[in-house]
Amino acid sequence: MELTAAPRRRTGTRDTDGMAVASFVLGLVGLLALNIFLGPIAITLAAVALWRGTARRGRACLGLGLGIADLIVLVALMQADNTLSWSFGG
Repeated sequence: MELTAAPRRRTGTRDTDGMAVASFVLGLVGLLALNIFLGPIAITLAAVALWRGTARRGRACLGLGLGIADLIVLVALMQADNTLSWSFGG
């Protein structure tokens, strides 16, 4: 006698699709604010989603690219301001 129902859909695929979308959103938001935190998170989520074989490969690649862009923007702003962090105010 079987006590549990058979899964209808693999949850791993759904999880990786969510990671791909989350990496895209975090990478996009990271261009505007908190890029030092959101960039590496977006890169990590995208890499894990791609490694696990997400169906949303394009979103994961965009998230990876945006995460890298977040860090590039951070470095450019730090170089322009000659500090270890950046701010808009004076």
